[in-house]
Amino acid sequence: MGMHFVYLDEFGHVGPFVSRFDPKYKDSPVFGLAGIILPEAAIRPFATKFLQLKEYMFGAEIQRSGRISSLWEKHGTNIFTENAMAKYPEVRRGGFRLINYIRNSGGHIFYYGREKIVGPDGGNPNGLYKTVLGHAIRQLENYAENVDRGYIIVVDEHSARKELLVTAVKTMYGHTPARHLVSPPFEVESYVNQNVQAADWIAAIVGQLWRYQLRPDEYRGHELFDRYFWTRIHQVATHSTVWRRRFAQTVAAEVIVHTESETALAAAFKTAVELKVVRS
Repeated sequence: MGMHFVYLDEFGHVGPFVSRFDPKYKDSPVFGLAGIILPEAAIRPFATKFLQLKEYMFGAEIQRSGRISSLWEKHGTNIFTENAMAKYPEVRRGGFRLINYIRNSGGHIFYYGREKIVGPDGGNPNGLYKTVLGHAIRQLENYAENVDRGYIIVVDEHSARKELLVTAVKTMYGHTPARHLVSPPFEVESYVNQNVQAADWIAAIVGQLWRYQLRPDEYRGHELFDRYFWTRIHQVATHSTVWRRRFAQTVAAEVIVHTESETALAAAFKTAVELKVVRS
């Protein structure tokens, strides 16, 4: 069966967040990494399928660009928007096809994210990115252990910085090593890699889903993402989660009230922050 390849891109935004309506800090209440897990044998066939989907959806744009389709890309955040979901059924049908391609290739969708601290001074963007990457590798390690396969992580060159690759190496060889991760993540140029582009599209959908999950009153138009993509995404997703601050704090507080056992407290808090999928 060979190696598994994990293609990841960012979703949400790593910077401060106050609310969707704040004049400055309004990008996203969540930040994470998302993408696709593919078995080695599916790498090229899947890339071909994605390229054909891209040509079908954006053939006219590609032709106007004067570039060949294999060197042309359109970012998922410019495709899976609130307005496009409401106006263009072909956008959601393209998303459905992509998810089906992943399933039919023997692959999975994967994501790990965290709800951000609210406030203009909330959190440390670089620290948040490192935390997300470290936890994502841990979740992927759990998956790889279950299927007994090594895995390779591939990221967009513009998404990773050197210090983040150092974080990956520390996780790979740390106190509890990620033994199935065969090397530090590879960086590639997304415009020449169809599978990284596919991961970008999935990350865009996941980001929209979790904006709605965390702030439904502020992102009411994103209900269409929830309606059309939540179930489809999670039928194919594995070992995926978004860590939610209020949920984790509530569980921890309840355990403090009801038990004096430090072991029970630690176990319950671990459950709170590592649920595979958390949804209100």
